[in-house]
Amino acid sequence: MKLSGQAMVLLNPDPLLQQRIQQQWPTAQAAGHFFALPGLSGNSVRVKTEQGELLARRAPQQPLPFVDRQREYRILRQMRAAHLGPSPLDWHHPWLLQSWLPGEVLTPAQFNQQRDAVLALLHRLHQQPLTGYRLRLTPLLQHYWQLCQQRHWRWQHQLQRLIRQGEPRPLRLVPIHMDVHAGNVIATPDGLRLIDWEYAADGDVALELAALCAVDGEHQIDWIADYAQRSQLDEAQLKRHMRRWQPWLHLLMASWYQLRAEQSGDPHLQQLAQASWQDL
Repeated sequence: MKLSGQAMVLLNPDPLLQQRIQQQWPTAQAAGHFFALPGLSGNSVRVKTEQGELLARRAPQQPLPFVDRQREYRILRQMRAAHLGPSPLDWHHPWLLQSWLPGEVLTPAQFNQQRDAVLALLHRLHQQPLTGYRLRLTPLLQHYWQLCQQRHWRWQHQLQRLIRQGEPRPLRLVPIHMDVHAGNVIATPDGLRLIDWEYAADGDVALELAALCAVDGEHQIDWIADYAQRSQLDEAQLKRHMRRWQPWLHLLMASWYQLRAEQSGDPHLQQLAQASWQDL
């Protein structure tokens, strides 16, 4: 991955990670160089050694609902033959090791320009066998509520309303990535690949499309129409199911921003959390 315009920070190696690298490559003269990668979670490290490069993803040091590196490892291992993302190399708490994908992260403009290729990648993911890990938003939202210290009154009102309403029935239950946006799509020599699989699970295609359109709302009509055609779904039906999921998704995004803002003290995340509550 080439992260254009974003500097990588050289780290002092975590002894546990260094040990995993040496076990992965016993003939390596040294464990290599470690670089922190930019990202909202801040748990990914690029490792360069004489034997090659890999990506190390640490289990969150603070609780982050649903994020489980062991599940991520198992899903990546299941998806390996489909060539959808990086290959998993090793999992031993707290580090997940993956192959390093050569290529460049798409810009938002490239993400929309390559819509056909992105949808082909997404459609291929949705055709894979179920992972056995079902994503249910009710307990996930309740977990966020329990972990956060500051609870906006709109949050409680919306959460109670959604729980009474019940989660929508899936239009089509498939493996979903749940974080498809420009920054998580890599243009490699072998085609597009998805990274950051920490929220991947079995869920509704309509929820996946709603999450995608939440970050690229300007082109949502095209995303929906093209996906419906490719997947042989009724476009109007897909739109209806997406609308049912949207309040759940909006609350999930606001909850994530709130928890990460509290955990990190990041002013940008605090602004995003505040704006999310105002939008509810």
